[in-house]
Amino acid sequence: MKRSIIDFWVGIFVVIGIICITFLSLKVANITSLSSNNSDNYTIYANFNNIGSLTTNAPVKVSGFTVGRVTSIGLDPKTYQARVRMTIDKKYEFTTDSTAEILTTGLLGEQYIGLQSGGDVDYLKNGDTISITSSAMVLEQLIGKFMTSMGSK
Repeated sequence: MKRSIIDFWVGIFVVIGIICITFLSLKVANITSLSSNNSDNYTIYANFNNIGSLTTNAPVKVSGFTVGRVTSIGLDPKTYQARVRMTIDKKYEFTTDSTAEILTTGLLGEQYIGLQSGGDVDYLKNGDTISITSSAMVLEQLIGKFMTSMGSK
């Protein structure tokens, strides 16, 4: 009798553990929903010299709030710059002089795109490109610059 009760509680513990691991895996993978309604979004683009480790489905944030997601990243064959396509929620409008920069959560955390709206009266429309961008800071490049500056002294 005691053995079956212990087996029951061990089984419950294992099931709870599997549920927790599944939840954490989905959270780390940044999966928010399986369906997306494109009528509630609009698409904008930005070109960067270096995207660091930015990935698709990375958040697009304004003042710490997620307003959209990166939907695709490609290389422009003419300018050799990374072209990032972002889907933004329609309730958030950004002016044509808005800026986009690639930022990192913490020192070595996830990279995301930070948007800052400007002061223009015209707003970005579906398919427009943000012209003022700031590329990612790559930790290896910063260390390399620091080491060469220290070596020359």
